[in-house]
Amino acid sequence: MTAQSHTRRTVLTTGAAIAGAAVGGVTLAACGDSGTGSDPAASGGDAGGASPAPPSGQALASVSEVPVGEAKSVTTPDGAEAIVSRQDESTVAGFSAVCTHQGCTVQPEGTELKCPCHGSLFDAFTGEVKNGPATEPLPPINVKIENGRIVTA
Repeated sequence: MTAQSHTRRTVLTTGAAIAGAAVGGVTLAACGDSGTGSDPAASGGDAGGASPAPPSGQALASVSEVPVGEAKSVTTPDGAEAIVSRQDESTVAGFSAVCTHQGCTVQPEGTELKCPCHGSLFDAFTGEVKNGPATEPLPPINVKIENGRIVTA
């Protein structure tokens, strides 16, 4: 009877340890940066990492609201968080404001876009990663200047 009791205990203990390890592994995988862009929040909801392009001609900001050499947070007409920037008088750029690392919203700070969650830095004029943990650039949004406004292109 003792040997049978010990066998059950061993099986239960081993089973609990395996289940705990499996749950721990899933938890760590969910928190880790796999670099695959598989986090739906980070990719705007699709596996490609790019949000669907907003319709052309949608106003995002007036040119006067975005000083040369800086960037501004905006919301697209469909409710997506975005960034528009002006490198010079006639050059504007637009990007998704969703960090490609874990999906937090980046904030403009001069010529950089900073993720408040994990510290990734992006170039405000190109969307390229300047400092990780993010490894992918911010998805671009095509924009242009039209009648004193920055609009989707």
